[in-house]
Amino acid sequence: PAPRGAFPLSAAPCPTEAMPCRRSSLLAAAAAAAAAFGFGARCTAAAAVTPAQQVINMLSEMKAKGAKMMQTEKLTYAKYEQWVDDTTKDLANQIKESETKIEELVAFATKADSDAAALGQEIAALSAEIDKLEGEKAAATEDRKDEHGEYLKMSQDYAESVDALERAIQVLSAQSYDRAQAESMLQKMAQTVPGMPRVLAAFLQQQEKGRSGGLLRGDGAPEVAAYEFQSGGILELLEGLLKKFSKELSDVEEDEANQAHEFSLVELHLTETIKKTTADRDAKAVGRGKKKAASAKARGELEETKKEKAADEKLKGDIESTFEVKQAQYEQNQKVRADELDAIAKAIEIMSSPEASGSYSKHINLAQTSAASLLQIGRSQTRETARKQAAEFLSKRAGVLNSQVLASFAAQMATKPQSFAKVIDMIETMLERLKEQAAAEADHKAWCDEQLKANKLKRGKKTAQASQLSADIDTFSAEIADMGATIDKLVNQQADLTKAMQEATAQREAEHAENTATIADAAAGIEAVQRAIVVLKEFYSSQSSSLLQQVPEMAAYKGMQSSKGGVIGMLEVIETDFSRLKADTEAGEKAAAEEYEGFMEDAKGSKLKKHEAEVQLRLDKDQAEFERGQTKKDLRATEEELARANKYFEYLKPNCLEVHVNWEERVARRKEEIEALKQAYAILDQKSVG
Repeated sequence: PAPRGAFPLSAAPCPTEAMPCRRSSLLAAAAAAAAAFGFGARCTAAAAVTPAQQVINMLSEMKAKGAKMMQTEKLTYAKYEQWVDDTTKDLANQIKESETKIEELVAFATKADSDAAALGQEIAALSAEIDKLEGEKAAATEDRKDEHGEYLKMSQDYAESVDALERAIQVLSAQSYDRAQAESMLQKMAQTVPGMPRVLAAFLQQQEKGRSGGLLRGDGAPEVAAYEFQSGGILELLEGLLKKFSKELSDVEEDEANQAHEFSLVELHLTETIKKTTADRDAKAVGRGKKKAASAKARGELEETKKEKAADEKLKGDIESTFEVKQAQYEQNQKVRADELDAIAKAIEIMSSPEASGSYSKHINLAQTSAASLLQIGRSQTRETARKQAAEFLSKRAGVLNSQVLASFAAQMATKPQSFAKVIDMIETMLERLKEQAAAEADHKAWCDEQLKANKLKRGKKTAQASQLSADIDTFSAEIADMGATIDKLVNQQADLTKAMQEATAQREAEHAENTATIADAAAGIEAVQRAIVVLKEFYSSQSSSLLQQVPEMAAYKGMQSSKGGVIGMLEVIETDFSRLKADTEAGEKAAAEEYEGFMEDAKGSKLKKHEAEVQLRLDKDQAEFERGQTKKDLRATEEELARANKYFEYLKPNCLEVHVNWEERVARRKEEIEALKQAYAILDQKSVG
């Protein structure tokens, strides 16, 4: 029903003296109409506005209010539409940026994986090449070891043979021996002197060749001691063997030197090639590790970007779908409002026409004072009863609904007497306010849902990013600590190698000095012994040439001929010992020098590798520390954004989450409050009509 108390009480038409007080049906209807519009008992003598004019005024007010509400709705929708447009554009840009970033990350990760795979193949090929080179080096080393072993054996055999020949020549040169005696002496020496068996075999072989060639006597005549020297042919034969063995020993040593030099070149080439190939492989391994790490990082960012893109797409879709619903509702509301304004304007036009307004003013007179007064008195009592009933009804509903709004309004109706029109206006105002509050709460809930959702997504995203960045920082720290420990280990190992090389050098220098002194002493001893042997041999040789058979008591003293063989033999043994000492010391010096050179070469190579590894690790460590620093900056920025998101969430909680009743209960209670007010309005409306 239309509101009955919208007209002011002063608008009621006053009765005139010229109009008789008749209780006709027309008068009753007019009085009822006047009472229905809330006219009071007070009247003035002046002419008042007619009810038809009052209706026109009401319709004009409704038209102005409807136009204002329509304009307000347009402004609200325009703001909402602008917000939707800005937000969807921002989300579209973010989605496009995410798509571009996803493409870049996919391309980067794919290329990094491809590069890592290619590096893996190259590393495998280099490893195979290193294995092959090391196998060749090991085979060459083994062959060289066999060759050197064979050389040592042959060198020793030839050296012993040369030494035995020199001793045999010295012995035969010191005294005259016939052929049988010389052969007998050689056979005895073959039993005690190293190398003599080979000399004897070569001697017999040469002797056999000489006999077959007629170089030596073979007539079988008995050979007896004579004053002339009979071993000249044997000496020539032994000297020929000495030259032959000496030349063969020299050839063996020359071959050994050539083989050793050739092996050194091969070994150096293989070692340098292995070193370079290993360095290339290690560099590629480091590069492959970086590529794999970069790929893993890119794939992690790819997953995060995909999640962000999906969240932005969902939020954009929700906003657009909500906007479509609200847009349809807005367009429908605008159409209804426009139709309503057209209808009101048409009604105003009709009521303003002479047929309605003029006819009502001319023919209907509601100015019967007595009838109006009686009707107004009865109507006033009825309205008071209705007001009390409505207040009581609202008080009961307030208790049932636990509504402070209804309770306050019921108390105001019960304690403060108001005009009936004022009470109805209060109810209408309250209804409008409750509807506005319900609409505001609905808008607030939509805003809260949207903000909470976006805030939750942001907090989740930043929390995940912070966790990932923290994990990356821990990984970098562990890698940096591991590389630092490895660097310290490499530095210590290089220091140990330096110390070992210094100690080996000092030991080698001392050993070389000792060996040099020993060799010099042995050479001096050999020279001294040889001079002593020469002196003795010259003396006894000069005396033995004039040895004659004399009467024993008249025999001339020629020296201790019987002891000369033992003394000279011992001197020869001493000479042999000195020679062996010299040869052994020289061989030991050579072996020690080779061993020292090999150790120094290996130590220098190992130290160089460790130094290169140290330098590379320091570069990697610096890079890791730089990346850790950048990651810490990213973490601080992410934590700041997360803190802002958490702070905004704390702001949202009291406004959106911390409520005494949930949204559904609030909506239901608001509906019941509105329904209670409508029922109270109906009570007053019925009483006003009755």
